[in-house]
Amino acid sequence: MARLTTKERNALPSSDFADPKDRKYPEEDAAHAKDAKARASEFAGPKLKAKVDKMADKKLGKKSKKKPGRFTARAKLGEY
Repeated sequence: MARLTTKERNALPSSDFADPKDRKYPEEDAAHAKDAKARASEFAGPKLKAKVDKMADKKLGKKSKKKPGRFTARAKLGEY
């Protein structure tokens, strides 16, 4: 991962940050997205961590994990 200089970080649009208000967790490329997920796991609260994870997964091309509904899970088991 390339280190961002202050000048480069300040030049990034707010949309490249998972927390644009405070300009925390820059995610302009895949390497920074992975790092943002790791840092959020350590330091962010649950709401911000979920936001960072969602944005990073989008940047990394991962699909979000959705919990199956109760009927969907049972239908797969052949109970319905």
